[in-house]
Amino acid sequence: MKIAILGTRGIPAAYSGFETAAEHLAGRLVQRGHDVSVYCRPHVVDSGLREHVGARLVHLPTIRNKYLDTFVHTYLSAEHAVRRLKPDVALFFIAGNSPLTRVTRAAGIPTVINVDGLDSDRSKWPAAAKAYLRFAERNAPRWADVALTDSDAVAEVFEKRYHQRIGVIPYGVEDPGYDTTDALDRLGLEPREYVLFVGRLEPENNPHMLVDAFSRLPYSVTRGKRLVVVGGAPYADEYIRGVHRGADPRVIFPGYVFGRGYWELQKHSYLSVVPTEVGGTHPVILEALASGAAVLVNDHPPNLETIGGAGATFSGSEGAPALARELEALLLDPDRVARLRTAAVERARAYSWDAVTDRYEELLERVTVGRGHGPLDPALVDHDVPPPALSGLIP
Repeated sequence: MKIAILGTRGIPAAYSGFETAAEHLAGRLVQRGHDVSVYCRPHVVDSGLREHVGARLVHLPTIRNKYLDTFVHTYLSAEHAVRRLKPDVALFFIAGNSPLTRVTRAAGIPTVINVDGLDSDRSKWPAAAKAYLRFAERNAPRWADVALTDSDAVAEVFEKRYHQRIGVIPYGVEDPGYDTTDALDRLGLEPREYVLFVGRLEPENNPHMLVDAFSRLPYSVTRGKRLVVVGGAPYADEYIRGVHRGADPRVIFPGYVFGRGYWELQKHSYLSVVPTEVGGTHPVILEALASGAAVLVNDHPPNLETIGGAGATFSGSEGAPALARELEALLLDPDRVARLRTAAVERARAYSWDAVTDRYEELLERVTVGRGHGPLDPALVDHDVPPPALSGLIP
């Protein structure tokens, strides 16, 4: 098959789970003999890089704006796929891109979209953006041939909210096995002497809650341990400054850490904390489990689904006080933390990028064979609504 992957920032992965998924899927699908192209944004992926993990990289422009970046780039990608690439199947990511699946479907290209964890629930979006995202989520199953997510818990919410059931293919994980400590050395850290947060520094991921909770703990409880807050976010400078202001001297902010350094930090942490309260299967939880880290998560249902009892939880509705209580309990009970590490490795075996790729490959082949390039079913898409008029930006 000739496969196009659209809607992410591109690969190599350097931002979020969408890109990580695209990178793993692209590499494995290429190994299985498929021709894969991944669309990339110029401010994220070096435009001189033309291939990665065997996949062709297609670089197209966009508008650097919080609300237009993804939509404009994905529209241009869809037009390029239709006019130039002509793939056998298109795989989109992100619910907000669902209207753009109409571009490829209208050209007879079988189209799949992963809506992820219902982006409309994220507090970073104003009311108008939330309304658009709800509109895009609701119509994703109608506009694409197949809509799916990575969590049964999210699929259940989608069904209750929109009265439609969508498919589920879980996220995958693979521990690269890095046992080195170079990243720790650069940050002045010792193995098992820090609590780790990794993620976008945005309100729904609750780094502010974790910083507040950790700063509440007496020094006699933390006993020299640090809190390491890894990550950043575009268009969130004011919020990030607030997170920094809430920290005491035990908290450090190294910014983004990727690749080997990221895995080193996970593997050698005393505890990896994921306080996020929205989204589906969070890659950072799976990666923490696979690295053998003890994991503490917000009791958001998809988080509970992911850990499957192999981690500790706190009540997100109770906020920083509840998180502080659980942090204290874990910091004072290293034997329990050791048991959580063992459980984490066992849980991670339930996920595998090879198994995930099997399911995506089967789905893409089924959609391609099932629809071919014939006419669309008029009951599934309204041909009378044209796509946005941005074609002049196509290079």
